[in-house]
Amino acid sequence: MGKIDFKPGNMLYPLPAVLVTVRDAEGRDNMLTIAWVGTVCTNPPMLYISVRPERYSYHALKDSGEFVVNLTTADMARAVDYCGVRSGKDVDKFEVTGLTRRDAAKVNVPVIEDSPVNIECRVRDVLELGSHHMFLADVVHVTVDDRYMDEKGTFHLERANPLVYSHGIYCDIGNFIGTFGYSVRKRKKKKR
Repeated sequence: MGKIDFKPGNMLYPLPAVLVTVRDAEGRDNMLTIAWVGTVCTNPPMLYISVRPERYSYHALKDSGEFVVNLTTADMARAVDYCGVRSGKDVDKFEVTGLTRRDAAKVNVPVIEDSPVNIECRVRDVLELGSHHMFLADVVHVTVDDRYMDEKGTFHLERANPLVYSHGIYCDIGNFIGTFGYSVRKRKKKKR
């Protein structure tokens, strides 16, 4: 077994498969599937999404400067895929998928009620990078499904069975391996 040279490309997989919600100037709502999304900064909280300019929702994003990143679950996989292969100019994706829209708290864009996490964002900057334009955004509000909160107030996204995308394949996140820092944590001695 060895390594071979491979064409340059984006090999950072898996990625979260999210549904981004937008609202255009005429008040039409849409959802688009995006896997090119990520954390930019903790303080202030910021994230990015990358979108091709030819996508139907691109102009709603650019014109309104607001969007919501809705995390998805394995149960939502069919809707996530549908929203990635059908255009909102031709169909009302909320109606077809049966996902429930609700008004966001801080932005004029709907959130997906079925999502375990809704991250409301305002665009700070748009970087025109080539095939995709990166929307750099401030996180202005987050809502989480209380079904995944424990008695200590800790949110457990893993209990929602999050959906990820890897080179054309949707997957759940798999089995628990350890928590952050487990490799260096001292083991508790067993009482005898």
